[in-house]
Amino acid sequence: MRKLRTRSLSVSEARGVLKGFAIESSQIDDVIDDFCRRGYLDDAILAGHLVTSGVERKGLGRVALSRALAQRGIPRDVISAALDEVPDDDAERALEFARTKARSLSRLDHETALRRLVGQLSRRGYNGSVAMTAARTALTEATFGQPSSGVRFVESD
Repeated sequence: MRKLRTRSLSVSEARGVLKGFAIESSQIDDVIDDFCRRGYLDDAILAGHLVTSGVERKGLGRVALSRALAQRGIPRDVISAALDEVPDDDAERALEFARTKARSLSRLDHETALRRLVGQLSRRGYNGSVAMTAARTALTEATFGQPSSGVRFVESD
């Protein structure tokens, strides 16, 4: 119960916590069943919350969301159902994230900035083509269509 007060747990995580105590397997199953009946444990609700949080607060793509849910021990069918509720706007979210990062990369040459931005998007769970398209668009917008050479010349009198 103390673990549940500090953080929502998946059924798998709760089972792991209970295995840490000297409790028989049948007793663990009884406790898990009781917690599920009372609504303390619900993988579908937890998956929904994690997906919403991942999309809204962290800007994660489907791959990263799926990975995060799987790491929490949530069953594949529950993950699929939770991801089905997410609008299929990975390209828009990737571009939005890329735009926020593109300005800070303007001091780099175009290829380095592109590589770094695609890497950041990939780590956020966007597939290669979505990441590349968003990165190219954002960098083009940030440099006003001119690829930056990384070298700046200043005229002197």
